Amino acid sequence: MIVSVSIVLGIMVLVHEWGHFIVAKSFGVRVEIFSIGFGTRLWGYKRGGTDYRLSALPLGGYVKMAGDNPLEDRKGDPDEFLSKPRWQRVLIALAGPAMNIVLSVILVAGIYMRGSKQPAFLDHPMDLVGVLQDSPAQKAGLMPGDHIASVNGVGNPTWDRAQFELMSTLPGHSLSIVVDRNGQQLSFSVPAAQSVEEVFGYPQDHLIVSAVSPGTPADRSGLMAGDVIMKVNGITLANGAEFPPIVDKSHSQPLDLEVQRGDRTLHVQLRPQQVNAPNGTPRWQIGVLRTGDLVERRLSFGSAIVESVGMNALMTRQVAYVVVELFRGKISLNQLEGPLGIAKESGRAAREGVAELLSLMAMIGVNLAVLNLLPIPPLDGGHILLLFIEGTIRRDLSVRVKERFVTVSMVFLLLVFAIVMYNDVLKLIPHH
Repeated sequence: MIVSVSIVLGIMVLVHEWGHFIVAKSFGVRVEIFSIGFGTRLWGYKRGGTDYRLSALPLGGYVKMAGDNPLEDRKGDPDEFLSKPRWQRVLIALAGPAMNIVLSVILVAGIYMRGSKQPAFLDHPMDLVGVLQDSPAQKAGLMPGDHIASVNGVGNPTWDRAQFELMSTLPGHSLSIVVDRNGQQLSFSVPAAQSVEEVFGYPQDHLIVSAVSPGTPADRSGLMAGDVIMKVNGITLANGAEFPPIVDKSHSQPLDLEVQRGDRTLHVQLRPQQVNAPNGTPRWQIGVLRTGDLVERRLSFGSAIVESVGMNALMTRQVAYVVVELFRGKISLNQLEGPLGIAKESGRAAREGVAELLSLMAMIGVNLAVLNLLPIPPLDGGHILLLFIEGTIRRDLSVRVKERFVTVSMVFLLLVFAIVMYNDVLKLIPHH
């Protein structure tokens, strides 16, 4: 976990600071220090007047430019940061977040080009074979047999496009859906939910066992990864989404499963067991992870870049939404992840494979870019705000005003950091 988080945060910070560094150098600013981490210098070397160093506290990094602190004495040399025009200083501040976004686009494009197993139905038209009981789709009026003709104005959408539209819809908002029902066009407004199945219903697909948990009813009955569950108590399954409600409603009553294993058809009998779900509600389960029919999906370079730009725009919008809702008091600081949470997620992603680790890095990069653009010193957005104010009034703010602005902002940031760290520690402590 320590290695994975060091790689993830190290690369993100390196790219961010390199953005500031390269643009500053291109404008002729003298860079005194390029540091990964804060605090005591552990290792480094000097070249071209810059001290490239690795510091003790691996929670970020910084670029120290000559004359970039208005509270310190300056010589007024042309290679000092504050001697440069304001538009150049704005571009230097923007370069860090911009490089995080560029890296995120490259990482996500790489994932698309590398390819992965995806549900086979994603490229199919949206023909519903079923709608989940008590789901937003059912409550809105969608029914089995409906053909979804439009989602948010996108005509003839595939399931993949519908999934993208759902991800693009902010919490508390609804999707506009038009269905073709026996030749009649009907319009519905369906609230956004966690999954495509809850919002639209589900297509024809198989229920394939992807993993069996040890010591569970499925394990004791002999079910194996790769088995295809065709029927439950004689009822044919049109999609794996139908299986969990059947199991949950059966309680401890025996289930007869018709299973396809290679060329053989087997009958497996088992009794579900009761477990506590993450929300504390008891559920009946048999102990399998399910998937459907999968196909290898790999994009060309051009298509991968286009898809990646769209996905990064979506992630940026979602992060910005969370930040706005946080300041409005609609989201609690308890929901944010700090360094310990990032470390835990990095370890999990590293165990699950390269694609998961790259996805996490891309998400962290987008978060880093958006958060650094907040108008709070010493973040990049704070520097841009001060430069905007000075440009508007056409004079520099006094050192005293800047000092107070920075002090208040630092207290705010330290308070937020302390709360997030406290919540991180609480999440690691077992609760009974």
